[in-house]
Amino acid sequence: MSHKIFIITGEPSGDLHGANLVKELKGQDSSIDIQCWGGNKMQDAGARVMKHIDDLAFMGFVEVLVNLSTILKNFKLCRQQIKDFQPDLVVLIDYPGFNLRIAKHIKELGIPVAYYIAPQIWAWNESRVEKIKRFVDHVFVILPFEKAFYAKHGVEAEYVGHPLLDEIRHIHVSEDAFRVELGIKNNKPIIALLPGSRTQEIKLLLEPIALIVSDFPSYQFVVSKVAWQSADLYNALPDSVCVLEGRTYELLQSAEAAIVTSGTATLETGLIGTPQVVVYKANPLSVFIARFLVRIKYISLVNLILDEEVVTELIQGEVTSNKLKTELSSILQGGSKRAYVLEKYDELTKRLGEKGASKFVATRLLKIIQY
Repeated sequence: MSHKIFIITGEPSGDLHGANLVKELKGQDSSIDIQCWGGNKMQDAGARVMKHIDDLAFMGFVEVLVNLSTILKNFKLCRQQIKDFQPDLVVLIDYPGFNLRIAKHIKELGIPVAYYIAPQIWAWNESRVEKIKRFVDHVFVILPFEKAFYAKHGVEAEYVGHPLLDEIRHIHVSEDAFRVELGIKNNKPIIALLPGSRTQEIKLLLEPIALIVSDFPSYQFVVSKVAWQSADLYNALPDSVCVLEGRTYELLQSAEAAIVTSGTATLETGLIGTPQVVVYKANPLSVFIARFLVRIKYISLVNLILDEEVVTELIQGEVTSNKLKTELSSILQGGSKRAYVLEKYDELTKRLGEKGASKFVATRLLKIIQY
C-alpha cells in the first residue's frame, strides 16, 4: 500500500517550495500519493490540488476580517478533505495564519503534523510557539537563527538550509538571449520591478514607481507580472516599461538593480546578487496594527539574516518618487552603495549554507511515515 501525504500552503512562495518537495518525494518514492492546497507548480510536480492558492491570499488584518466567512469555510473544507484522504502525515508550509489553526484540527484526527518553513513567530508573536509545541510533531526551519529560537522555547527544530539556494544555483542565463526573447531591442541596462503578487500591493506601489521611470532614460525598466493578475493592473506604468510574466529569476540575474516588495523576493534578489531597494505599502489600518505587533528591526530577509540594514527599506509614506530615485541611484553602476551591498550578499549566501533543503526534508518525511 502506498503512503499518503497532504501538504498545505497558501502563497506563491509556498507553492514553489512545495513543488520542489513534491518532486523530491516522488523521486524517492514514486508510489506516494500527495494531495495539497497549493498552486500550479505543485500540480505540475505531481500533487493533486484540492484548493488553489489563488483563492487563499488575504493580505493584512483588515482584509482577513472582511473575508472571515470565507476563511472559516476554508478551515471546514480543509479538515474534511484531510479526514476523507486519511494521510500518513500532513505537511504545513509557511502560511501561518491558516496553518497554525488547522494544525489543531489535524491532531484531533490523530494524524502526525510536520511544519516545513516554520512560521516566523519570532517576528510576530512568540506565544504562538505553544501551538507548535502542542500540535506539531516535526519542525523544520530554514533560517540559521531559528533553531536557537525554538530551542529556547523547548521545541526541537531541525535547520535544513534555505530552499531558495536549491532554486537559484541552477539559474544560467544568457542576458543577450534573454533580451531577444523579451523583445528588448536597445542595449540599456535593465532595472527590475517586483511589485508583489497581490492586487492591493501592486496598485499601491506602481504609482510612485511610475513617476521615476523618466528619471532613468539610460535604463530599461522591466516589471515582473504574476500570472493570475490582469495585464490592465500594470497600466499605471509608462508604455516604455516592459511587462514580463513568469521569468523572475532570469529577470533578476539580467538586471543591474531592482525595486522589490518586502517578502521572499527580497531574499531571492539577494541570493541572485542583484542590488535592490525594498519597498512595502499596504492598507494603512493593517500597517498601523502591525507596528504594534511586529518585533523585528527589518522587513527584508536580507537585513534580518545579516542583522544590518544592508538594503534600504522604504515603508508606507517613505515610498515616494524622490526617495526611490535617490536610493535606486545609489545601487546602480557607480553608485555609492553598490559595492557594499554586493560584498554583503556574499556573506548572506555563506550564512545560509549549502544544504539541499528539499531533498533533505523529503528524506526525513519519508522516514517519519515509514517507521
